[in-house]
Amino acid sequence: MLFVFGLLVLLVGIVLWFIIGAAAGRRAALTGAMGAINIVRGIISGLSLLIGIIAILFSIIVIIEPGEVGVQVLFGSALPTVLREGFHIVNPFVKVEKMSVRTQEYTMSVVSEEGQVKRDDSIEALTKDGLTVKLDVTVWYRLLPEQAVNVYRNIGPDYVNIVVRPAIRTALRDAASYFNAVDIYAGKREEFVQLCKSKMDDALSGKGVIVERVLLRNVALPDRVRQAIEEKLSAEQEAQRMEFVLQKERLEAERKRVEATGLADAQKIINATLTPQYLQYLYLTSLQKMAESQNTTFLIAPYDRNFLPLINVK
Repeated sequence: MLFVFGLLVLLVGIVLWFIIGAAAGRRAALTGAMGAINIVRGIISGLSLLIGIIAILFSIIVIIEPGEVGVQVLFGSALPTVLREGFHIVNPFVKVEKMSVRTQEYTMSVVSEEGQVKRDDSIEALTKDGLTVKLDVTVWYRLLPEQAVNVYRNIGPDYVNIVVRPAIRTALRDAASYFNAVDIYAGKREEFVQLCKSKMDDALSGKGVIVERVLLRNVALPDRVRQAIEEKLSAEQEAQRMEFVLQKERLEAERKRVEATGLADAQKIINATLTPQYLQYLYLTSLQKMAESQNTTFLIAPYDRNFLPLINVK
């Protein structure tokens, strides 16, 4: 321990002070020289005292960083007082174990480089319909500062692997047994996540750790189920496309019906107004316009004695 080291250095400095002083006294009695020995004596003793004091100071001063707490361990026993962030003076024989109280994440993924375990760490779970799915999940959790001593005393500093990881795996597998594979994949995904969190809360109750959020990152279905889902989605998309085509055709048919009705009504109106007098007027008006035209135009048509074209207007 640093405190013990400081005390030993102090003692060594004091002992050297007296030893060198005694030796210097004997030599001075013989030679009468004392000055150089006193200088060496002062330097060695002074350095020893300085190093010892610094070591003792460092052994009693502890700084807890933001987002951490300190658990004091004295002779193998955890003291009940938790050290919060800041500057503290402690018993020099106390060992302070620092623990993070920040939000942390634990990831289990099929990708070996994404999670805490550097291999395929996804969770295989059996669903309600008897299918096996592989789940990738990330859990946000944190240590409760006021429970740090109990966690250290009852579980230990490696509480993540001892209680958090097993709680996550068990919760996901238990929750999966209440849902069909397709529902976990899409239909009831949020309900599944909420049930997982509830089961994690139950498993970690009283352990000094709380779960903040569960993120279901990926659901890997069996190949045949995935293929069936893709075929279903394709069929739904095709049905939507056909519905669009049918709607377009219905609108086109309605447009043609309205257009035909308009043409029929227009024809009736025209037929009702085509009298011989009106036709003669139109004919003469057209001839006048042609005569006034700058283009040389000749019109040859059969006509009667009234200069009307021979047109059947019955």
